[in-house]
Amino acid sequence: MPRRPAGHTRGRAAVLASLTVTALVAAGQSAGAAPADEDSMNQAFDRAAEEYGVPRDLLAAVGYGETHLNGHAGLPSQDNGYGVMHLVSNPANHSLEKASALTGESTAELRKDTGTNILGGAAVLRDHADTLGMDTADRADIDAWYPVVARYSGAEGGVAALYADTVYTFLAEGLRATVAGGEQVSVTSRPVSPDKGPFAKADITAQSPDYPPGLWVAANSANFATGRTATVDKVVIHVTQGSYAGTISWFQNATSKVSSHYVVRSSDGQVTQMVRDKDTAYHAKSANASSLGIEHEGFIDDPSWFTDTMYRSSAALTKYLCDRYGIAKNRSHIIGHSEAPGNDHTDPGANWNWTYYMQLVGGAAGSADGLSFASYTVQKSGSTGSQVKALQTLLNQQGYQAGAEDGVFGTATGNAVRAFQTARGLDADGTVGPKTWTALLSAGTTPALGTGASGDGVKRLQRALTAALGRTVAADGAFGTNTDKAVRDYQSSRNLSVDGTVGAGTWAALQSGR
Repeated sequence: MPRRPAGHTRGRAAVLASLTVTALVAAGQSAGAAPADEDSMNQAFDRAAEEYGVPRDLLAAVGYGETHLNGHAGLPSQDNGYGVMHLVSNPANHSLEKASALTGESTAELRKDTGTNILGGAAVLRDHADTLGMDTADRADIDAWYPVVARYSGAEGGVAALYADTVYTFLAEGLRATVAGGEQVSVTSRPVSPDKGPFAKADITAQSPDYPPGLWVAANSANFATGRTATVDKVVIHVTQGSYAGTISWFQNATSKVSSHYVVRSSDGQVTQMVRDKDTAYHAKSANASSLGIEHEGFIDDPSWFTDTMYRSSAALTKYLCDRYGIAKNRSHIIGHSEAPGNDHTDPGANWNWTYYMQLVGGAAGSADGLSFASYTVQKSGSTGSQVKALQTLLNQQGYQAGAEDGVFGTATGNAVRAFQTARGLDADGTVGPKTWTALLSAGTTPALGTGASGDGVKRLQRALTAALGRTVAADGAFGTNTDKAVRDYQSSRNLSVDGTVGAGTWAALQSGR
């Protein structure tokens, strides 16, 4: 472990001060007489590299591979990693705690402060270098750091090599990232020929058994169930909230209790399968048995991860799976994690381009009216996606101020939902479940409808029945046999007169959320 030089406290204080000044200026607050430091993250990398004897560009490339240099406001990744350098605290990887012991900084500070987090990452890298016996000459050779980078991943074997290969690709190709405050952080390209040491023969070469272009790395058997209890009829799109190699490693960890069938890399669209299609991955709760899960490297709040290469690779995989298993190529059967029934996740989030993705898949991006779905799932604060946008549209149309129709369930949408619920005599909890959906979708005029009727009123009825009954009633605007049956089923289940005709009583029940 390196000794901390006497200048450590003064030097690090300067880094933290410059970070604070930049944050204040970016927020529009006064920073006093001190000038804003436009290179705050660059300075943090420079000082951490100097203090711990780690090549600066290697340090920055590791951070970029982990987080695209985005600390995500101290929020954890899927495998409980924090900050730009993704310092991890989970049963298999304790780099956060190691960084704390090496730097003397608290884990709380390492999680939330960018300068401290970068310092902690450098300290952990140097500790691995010392453990491997690297001397001053070794540390001056960036190619000698490959085994150190592999160890930093917290993974083993081929997955650790996959992680280190990614970092060395960034070193070879160079990178330029725009970080908080508009600062540019760059790594200059250079020839690399890493000394892989024990990882020289650790490359992943096994082919996916279900998707020929992909690789195969098995998830831990504790993280999926053998076989299926339902027919596969949908694909679920996820975002990893972490790196590609980190996600693969996490699914190999028996304590995680999560997995997905496939993982897609951001930079080049590489696909790794981890659970056989015939088996049940643990990725979407109630939808596990009937779905195939695809994880995409990145974070939902950072669109820089969603590259065109990733979209195209993932769409090719989804198209292949739909064709192979007879899954309809539409937004009722290719859904986000947030749209799977009974889930509380928000991925893939508002930055995921569903229209483009569905065009690439060769399917329908959604209903033409933006309001009709095969099912209506629970929406609440933090939810995102096409159903939130539909919710906002309906609320705004009815005079409840839901704000921008951006597909993000924020404060304005929550307030509008509560106001609507109060007006309809529903529990004003701000959560849009079957009752609120039913009332919202049926709101409007109440024309008498029966077999043979058609038009927007019928389509509104069909949407409301889909929400109320929990099964799809095609919103085609034509009152035929299927709609007649749905109306009778609804009337019977609500103790209404069962005549198949939608009059004042049936409309009143629907509009009150019964």
